[in-house]
Amino acid sequence: MGRLTTHVLDTSHGKPGAGIRVELWRVDGERRSLRDVQTNADGRCDAPLLEGDAFVAGEYELVFHAGDYFAAQGVDVPTPRFVDRVVLRFGIAEPSQHYHVPLLVSPWSFSTYRGS
Repeated sequence: MGRLTTHVLDTSHGKPGAGIRVELWRVDGERRSLRDVQTNADGRCDAPLLEGDAFVAGEYELVFHAGDYFAAQGVDVPTPRFVDRVVLRFGIAEPSQHYHVPLLVSPWSFSTYRGS
């Protein structure tokens, strides 16, 4: 069975993004909240965000509360924050596969890709 996982890397400090709030939403005409978790010390979630029968084809959003994380790290950023909540909307076409959606983030930039 397939599954959805994520991982956050703090590229400004060269370490995992620990303690970042991550929301998962299903987008199918309306946004429905599926999960609300925090990353662990390794910047990962303790369990897949979706798996089994809950992991179906469709459109999803991950919302990473990066601005709150950097504020907690003592990073001096302007108000409003340049990078605050990072919203990644993506599609699941093959729910039998593993979809890994990593986030590389700093107070000034972010990037993602489909990982393995």
